[in-house]
Amino acid sequence: MSKDGVDNGRRRFLLWSTSTVGAVGAVGIAVPFVGSWQPSARAEAAGAPVEVDVTKIAPGQAVRHEWQGKPIFVVKRTPEILSKLGEITKQDMLKDPMSEKEGTKQPGYIKPETRSIKDDVFVVIGICTHLGCVPQHKKELSAEEGGGFFCPCHGSKFDLAGRVFSGVPASNNLEVPPYSYKDDKTIIIGIDQGAV
Repeated sequence: MSKDGVDNGRRRFLLWSTSTVGAVGAVGIAVPFVGSWQPSARAEAAGAPVEVDVTKIAPGQAVRHEWQGKPIFVVKRTPEILSKLGEITKQDMLKDPMSEKEGTKQPGYIKPETRSIKDDVFVVIGICTHLGCVPQHKKELSAEEGGGFFCPCHGSKFDLAGRVFSGVPASNNLEVPPYSYKDDKTIIIGIDQGAV
């Protein structure tokens, strides 16, 4: 004890114990806060690439998957469908037949005529470019148009290469996501062809 009646030993003990408890509390608060910056397992899974076995898709059929929270259609096109795509291009029924319009989103490595890497398999994000509704796959839109995608919200129509028809509200073709072939039967949605 000092001459003015203050116990310095007790004062140091209280100072150190209070500081220690405060530091432990700060770490206890900081750890969950910093941990909240990390994406959840669900968020990481939503952004992960998606593998699709194209041999399980029947000719003319479209299957729906999800990648990054977006609907993805994978369509197995027949020779008849590919022939119809060529006819539609020649008949001047499309707003952007070669996907050259600014705002059209597609990887640079796909063929502009079919908007795919291989002609028989088409991969597209199923979100209408007008107001973001999910179009429906239709085997027939009309006798002239062949199959494609029809948006039930405002009537936009797209062919089986995701190209938008003239005279509908949507102005851009459907977006083609990055994708690649793992082997002859499997595609990976979410990985660029050049990265494989």
